[in-house]
Amino acid sequence: MEEMPIGFRFYPTEEELISFYLQNMLQHKNGNYFNRVIPLLHIYQFEPWQLPQKCGELCYGDPEQWFFFVPRQEREVHGGKPSRTTTTGYWKATGSPSDIYSSDGKVIGVKKCMVFYNGKAPRSAKTKWKMNEYKAIKQDLPTSTPGLRNEVSLCRVYVVSGSSRTFDRWPTST
Repeated sequence: MEEMPIGFRFYPTEEELISFYLQNMLQHKNGNYFNRVIPLLHIYQFEPWQLPQKCGELCYGDPEQWFFFVPRQEREVHGGKPSRTTTTGYWKATGSPSDIYSSDGKVIGVKKCMVFYNGKAPRSAKTKWKMNEYKAIKQDLPTSTPGLRNEVSLCRVYVVSGSSRTFDRWPTST
């Protein structure tokens, strides 16, 4: 494993996650390098507490957040919903998906927030494990309702820490 300089930390913005990492992955650019930072992984085959050990080698050891490219499941290819269940629980979406904007105000993606529950519904227990799932907008459509690129999504997995971090704060109203 490559040693990183003291103080190095991978802490991308949502715009960087979508416009650089996810778009380049979708276009098959720099695949080997990106796997060292954000690996391609079927994350629903693992429990959330196993995921920190599966993160990219250049981000291994980050105590707060872990990133993964997640390929579309076979059932999604045929028009079905993704299965977000694991052996011990499931990821449940919370709230409505929200748009992610570029610095110039253009919608570049969508974020869906999820919480991990131990057990099976309705007797499951909410945990502190959370995930933000990002999907990119198709840029080449001239229609007014842009579609999502579903081949691969990018997920940020983290544990609620009790302290506020940039990515889990609500935007301030102006």
